[in-house]
Amino acid sequence: MGRCRDWLVIAQLALLAIAFANAAQAESYPTKPVTIICDAAAGSTPDVVARFVAGGLGRIWGQQVVTINHPGAGGSIGARAAGDAAADGYTLYMPALSTFVAQPNTFPKLPLQLPRDFTPIGFTAENPMFFAVNPSLGIHTLAELVALAKQRPGEISYATTGIGRLTHLAGELLQMRAEIKLLLIPYTGGPARAVGDIAHNRVSMIIEGYSGIAASINSGLMKPIAVASAQRLPDFPELPTVAETLPGFAATGWQVMVAPVGTPDAIIRKVSEDLRAVVDDPELKKKLGRLGSYSRHMTPEEALAFVEAEQRTWRPVLEKIAAKSN
Repeated sequence: MGRCRDWLVIAQLALLAIAFANAAQAESYPTKPVTIICDAAAGSTPDVVARFVAGGLGRIWGQQVVTINHPGAGGSIGARAAGDAAADGYTLYMPALSTFVAQPNTFPKLPLQLPRDFTPIGFTAENPMFFAVNPSLGIHTLAELVALAKQRPGEISYATTGIGRLTHLAGELLQMRAEIKLLLIPYTGGPARAVGDIAHNRVSMIIEGYSGIAASINSGLMKPIAVASAQRLPDFPELPTVAETLPGFAATGWQVMVAPVGTPDAIIRKVSEDLRAVVDDPELKKKLGRLGSYSRHMTPEEALAFVEAEQRTWRPVLEKIAAKSN
C-alpha cells in the first residue's frame, strides 16, 4: 500500500510539473514566428481573412505571423500539412467551412471532425456567398436567372472554386431549391481565372465571397444579383438576399482557427483570447465588412459546438448531391 501511495504522489507531482511547464510556456508564447495554414488559394475570401487575422495577431505578439496557402483536393492538402505539424502552437490552421462538410470518400482525410482531428481555438469570420453574372446574360435579379435557367436547362454555366467547396455546394443548393439545371465549371487556384473567363463571356455566373470578385464588380465586368446571407448586409443594403426569392436559403462560408491535437491547453487558451481581441477590433470589422466578411469571436467550446451544428445543417445537401451523382 505504501508503495502504491508513493507512486500516486510521484504521478501527481509529475502532472503538476507538466501543468506548470505548460503555463510557463504559454506565458512566454510565442518566442518565434508563427505559421497559419490556409486551405484556400491566394486572393480568395478565406485567404484575405486569414491574412487580416495574421496581421492582428502579429501586432499583439510582436512576432511575425506568416500565412501559407495549401489549396487543392477540397482542402485535404492543407489538412494534411496542418495535421502533420508539431503540436507546439507554432503552426495554426484556418480551414474553411467546406473542409468540415466535404463528402466522405471524395477527398482523403475529409471531412474534418473536431476535436478528433484538431483542437478548436475560436471563430474568425463568416463570408456570405455572392451570386454575380456577366452583364451580357441580360438579367438583373435572381428570379430572372431562375426563369432563364428553366428556359435553357443545363446551358447557363456557373463557376466555383472547386468541387466540394462552399461555392459548389451553394450552386447545388440553388438548383435543388429553384428546380433548375445549371452547368458546373469548377476551377482550382482561387477565383482569379474564373473571373477572367466570366469577363470574357466564357462563363455566365460565379458564386464566390465578395472579396474574390470585388474588383470585377466595381469595374462593371460582372453584376451581383443576390447574396446568400440570412438578411441584407449592412455594407450592401441594395443587394437582395437569395432568401427573398427562395425563402430560407442561406449559404455563408466561415473559418475557425484550430491547432494540431496535443497542443498545450494553456497555449490554446492564450491564442483564443488574443484571437478574440483581433476579431473584435472595430477597424478590422470595418475592413472586413467592406469585403463582405463579418468577424466575431467564440471560445474553443463555442467554436466546437458551432462546427458540429453546421455539419448537421449541410448533411442533407451532401446526401442529395451524392444521390444525384449515383
